Amino acid sequence: MQISTIIPTLNEAGHIEKLIRRLSDCGGDALVEVIVADAGSTDGTAALAEKCGARVVHCDVRSRPEQMNLAAKMATGDVLYFVHADSLPPEDYAKQVLRGMEEGADFGCFRFRFDSDRAALRFNSWCTRLPFMICRGGDQSLFISRWLFDRLGGFDESHVVMEDYDIIRRGKKHGRFSILPADVQVSARKYIDNAYPRVNLANFTVFSLYYLGVKPEKLKTLYKRMIHHPKFEEADEVGKGYVESEAT
Repeated sequence: MQISTIIPTLNEAGHIEKLIRRLSDCGGDALVEVIVADAGSTDGTAALAEKCGARVVHCDVRSRPEQMNLAAKMATGDVLYFVHADSLPPEDYAKQVLRGMEEGADFGCFRFRFDSDRAALRFNSWCTRLPFMICRGGDQSLFISRWLFDRLGGFDESHVVMEDYDIIRRGKKHGRFSILPADVQVSARKYIDNAYPRVNLANFTVFSLYYLGVKPEKLKTLYKRMIHHPKFEEADEVGKGYVESEAT
């Protein structure tokens, strides 16, 4: 099996080089390609990604699910691995993903740890080893077999937030989900810009309303009211927006 890694980006020049180098240096023969799906970055993200050897595809809409679906259509690997630009997978990520697939997983994720030593964030990180949906999030990265991704029709593009939860929720009806025993390092920038209780309240509120069937656009509007995030200011007001939401 070979892995196609997909990174959705919007103005991630400060992170993209380090991530691509980690993916390339540690992917070995398992990594067939790194695809960056860029949504019109203005800070040189796309040029930096190409310089590092990634294939760049351009998406007209600043919508993470649409970006990831577009890149997935062009990917050639047997396994698709979706990674956020401001995260850093473990050094043996490729071996762990393939081992997980060989042991019967059809899709899954890693645990994560923040790039911060704050005690409260260490608790959030610990929770990502638990098998509950409220402990999941896109920051943990997501690997999924091509057959399952195609069977699900990819990410639901109507979801402007919670697209990661949605594909996991749907995928569990058709395949086995696994949490791999290693940590992705993720940025604590959202917690730096907002109080810890405020972010957790926003995440829990959006998570709960998602399960109650509230429409994605309303979830995005509510989330934007509850916390400050730099991606909100960068979002395309005409498009579907570009925000991050995870329960941890």
